Amino acid sequence: MALTLTRPLCFFDLETTGINIANDRIVEIAILKRKPDGSVEEKLWLVNPECPIPLEAAAVHGITDEKVADAPTFRMLAGTIRDFIRDCDLAGYNSDRFDIPLLAEEFLRADIDFDFKNVKTVDVQTIFHKMEQRTLTAAFKFYCQKDLDNAHSAMADTQATHEVLLAQLDRYQDLPEDILGLSNFATQRKSADFAGFISYNKQGQECFSFGKHKGKTVEEILDQEPGYFGWLMNADFPRYTKKILTQIRLRKFNNS
Repeated sequence: MALTLTRPLCFFDLETTGINIANDRIVEIAILKRKPDGSVEEKLWLVNPECPIPLEAAAVHGITDEKVADAPTFRMLAGTIRDFIRDCDLAGYNSDRFDIPLLAEEFLRADIDFDFKNVKTVDVQTIFHKMEQRTLTAAFKFYCQKDLDNAHSAMADTQATHEVLLAQLDRYQDLPEDILGLSNFATQRKSADFAGFISYNKQGQECFSFGKHKGKTVEEILDQEPGYFGWLMNADFPRYTKKILTQIRLRKFNNS
């Protein structure tokens, strides 16, 4: 089964200083852009995170402080990366829960307000877990009958993810071929923010999905506890979550 595209689909993978979306930084980013005509373009950047890379992170991906000492910072690369993925949809492995939220944080940190609203996302891990329940290495072996060499290398993982999705489309004839259909299938839970702190209720209203106000609408809490917004803005939440909260607050203010 072929992958049906109406606009480019960018498969990407990040290697980072850790797994905290709000605070950790990118040290390597690989992007494979598949275009509607079937052609492929690849980009790979080492990134200086402007902070020490923890030994436990370097042990996973092999990227040390020395390797990125002369690399550009994300702020220096942000415009180029934005232009490369502009008007594209995004795909990755565990990308909805990690790579896309962290990329959004880095863009905001670099003062680039990238608009993700019209971007469709396909998380290949979700498709795999719904169908088979395995890791990327096992997925590559299962779907492509290949061993994944250089696992946790950004480009190797990106290339493997690209091949796995194409193999999934061949294997599961009932999978949709278009990106909207794949995105809907691969989405486990619809959230207003990438990190999942703000979900939607059955009426389509933004609600808190954590803490003492879990299940209550954001607008309701901002009305009842005006100081809660300030606490959220000063707490250790992802920048993108704070951006969405600010948009809700401004929307409410403008409609009042």
